[in-house]
Amino acid sequence: MNISMLDLAAEQRELSGELEAAIKGVLASGHFILGPQGAAFENEIAAWLGVGHAVAVASGTDALHLALRAAGVGPGDEVVTPAFTFIATAQAISYCGARPVFADIDPGTFNLDPSSLARVLTPRTRAVIAVHLYGQCADMGSIAAVCEQRGLTLIEDCAQAIGADWQGRRAGAWGALGCFSFYPTKNLGAYGDAGLITTGDAKLAETLRVLRHHGSRVAYRHEMIGYNSRMDELQAAILRVKLRRLEAWNAARRGHAEHYRRLLAGSTLVLPSEHGRGSHAYHQFTLRSARRDAMREALTRAGIASAIYYPIPLHHQPVYEREHGGLSLPVSEEAARTVFAVPVYPQLTADRLERVCEVLLTA
Repeated sequence: MNISMLDLAAEQRELSGELEAAIKGVLASGHFILGPQGAAFENEIAAWLGVGHAVAVASGTDALHLALRAAGVGPGDEVVTPAFTFIATAQAISYCGARPVFADIDPGTFNLDPSSLARVLTPRTRAVIAVHLYGQCADMGSIAAVCEQRGLTLIEDCAQAIGADWQGRRAGAWGALGCFSFYPTKNLGAYGDAGLITTGDAKLAETLRVLRHHGSRVAYRHEMIGYNSRMDELQAAILRVKLRRLEAWNAARRGHAEHYRRLLAGSTLVLPSEHGRGSHAYHQFTLRSARRDAMREALTRAGIASAIYYPIPLHHQPVYEREHGGLSLPVSEEAARTVFAVPVYPQLTADRLERVCEVLLTA
């Protein structure tokens, strides 16, 4: 029994008729950029997330970059973000000419530790990017309070957490700006790169629309240095189909997580921690073990995929180590040494999940 981390073919089979009709509709329309599918998707997902405005862009990385630009972040500024996340979060800061400042994480949720955030703030801090890692929201109450007190722009990196919430308010609706990725492996995945920025501020939304379209509101008149970062109509049409299933898919992921918890209870593995202040979207089911390598080797021998998100914290990445190499962030460093993820995708069957647990318990 070979068990992959994700089965996109099964997802496609589940939706094949709807997806084919949506794609054919776009092809027949002859409209492929900034058309009715994109506008409809923006309206539908804004309503689903409970936000005022949604601006579709070309990727999750672009979402972070354009959000920072719209917030006025530039050279000389500092932006705080956790060290334990994918590098795109920090790269977007660097794209703006600003300096990423790395904070440590909470050992239970792997998200930005508000006390570490408070310790690294300086007079140059302009913004904070709170990452909702693995599908669970960061402590948005405490983080938002710090940002409000210091006059900082709060940006949410929601790439792994669409549908998660903190105290009833969904990821992407807490900060001044929320950034989403629709990379194919995400809970809501396109058939290529795509992203989204959310905001409650109409002026920020308009700035984002200008930025994504070469700095232009009117053809051939450019008022700022912008970018080519527009979600195409095919991706928007595909995402509209999938959005209708997202609630059910996230519920299936949560169900798998509970099944894992029951079967792995009492083992030496450290299971994912839920803060209890909102729902977890379980983009990943991330375990911790001092015997990680042995566990993963046993899974591999059994034909079961696993993955490490992430093996190197950002302050130890070669591109940032020269400036941040002396920095000690012990919780992030320990997480990088011990975490590994096992399959949790919606179409995972009970027998396959049970086989994963059988191997883990005997490794």
